[in-house]
Amino acid sequence: MSSSRRATAVLDIEAAVSAQTERQIAHWVQAAARLDLDDLASKEAWGHLERYLGLAVRGHLQGVLDRLRSDGQALTGLHAAARSPDGQAEVRRRLITFQHQYLRAETTLDFFADAVNVRTNVQVAAMLRACDTLAQRSMAVLLDAIGRPTPVALTYVDKGRGASILKAGLRLWDGGQTCPVAVIKVTRHNLLRPTALIHEAGHQVAHIAGWNPELGDALAAALQQAGASTAVAQVWAGWASEIAADCFAFVHTGFASVAALHDVLAAEPAMAFRFIAGDPHPLSHLRVLLGVQLCRHCFGDGPWDTLALAWQALHPLSLAPAEVAEIVQESLPHLDTVAAVCLDQPLPCFGHRPLRALVQPERVSPHALREMSTRLGPALFTSAHWLWSEPLRTLGLTGLQLAESPREFQPILERQQQSMLRLGGALQTS
Repeated sequence: MSSSRRATAVLDIEAAVSAQTERQIAHWVQAAARLDLDDLASKEAWGHLERYLGLAVRGHLQGVLDRLRSDGQALTGLHAAARSPDGQAEVRRRLITFQHQYLRAETTLDFFADAVNVRTNVQVAAMLRACDTLAQRSMAVLLDAIGRPTPVALTYVDKGRGASILKAGLRLWDGGQTCPVAVIKVTRHNLLRPTALIHEAGHQVAHIAGWNPELGDALAAALQQAGASTAVAQVWAGWASEIAADCFAFVHTGFASVAALHDVLAAEPAMAFRFIAGDPHPLSHLRVLLGVQLCRHCFGDGPWDTLALAWQALHPLSLAPAEVAEIVQESLPHLDTVAAVCLDQPLPCFGHRPLRALVQPERVSPHALREMSTRLGPALFTSAHWLWSEPLRTLGLTGLQLAESPREFQPILERQQQSMLRLGGALQTS
């Protein structure tokens, strides 16, 4: 083949490659241009968000779209200016990067679209607005006390056994700005017993305050001082993040959080002894008993004693593998040490104050909750003042009643639902 024919062939290949690249660029850039926030969620769903929450979410998502479209324009310009094989190769590399960026942005948008779209139904929207308030109020109590800002909470309802959180301040799939809100999943089965919502809010607080590493170090030191082995002390230190969140739910809602946690963890008996090295979740067997110990540590004897008795009867240590049984046996005598560290030990992240000095668990003791119920009566569930000022203690009260009076489950849940619907604006208050 002559040199001129070879040169023509090379030019033909370059032109063919450029044409295919141009079409792909057009496809992905136009796909990015079609992404629209109003197509992701209905106007009704957006309208069921509190204004400040809607602005925060839409502002963040618009930023995702703006960055994506800007990069698309840059890619189009780069292709138009590419004149050499090396330039075309760079365009193709950038095209692949843009494809990945588009898909990551789509993941971010779809996540928030799902979270917002569940609010299309008026009653569900009201329940979730109440959950937003419960989560944000719980965070503000502690974060205000240590001089840290409280993020906005966006809750959504979904299937499954347990709740979860996408924390404010973390980068999302698109890799752009950090998430401006705490996005918390509430499970459908627990929507009327949402103490797990407060647990997830505790994860957000721990992230902001730097609670987890300090609690982990404190647990390891206290357990070793109390005679536990280094290995067991380190196991407990590795569970600090979940223990912190459990304690956060406990100081806000009392025994209600322990009973609800028990009911989520009460699966196949052998699962209570499932242990995975590095898993931040404590062994279910010990986790439930630590919740009981938190109650005993703050309130003395109570209905949690019956729960512990049943739990240990249904989850005998004989079901545990030998290495897990050793951890449990060594840990049981130290549960009050763990409870005391969690509640009573001053930590630098709390301004050298203990958790219970910032959020007083005594306010959600059975005695305090019953006194509140007797004093306020039905107004606790209907009055705008009490709905707004005591939603967390109301949740603690109904959770306590559900734990103590399972035969009255339906009317108790109905009272909790009515209070949440009123708090969320779907029913009139008195």
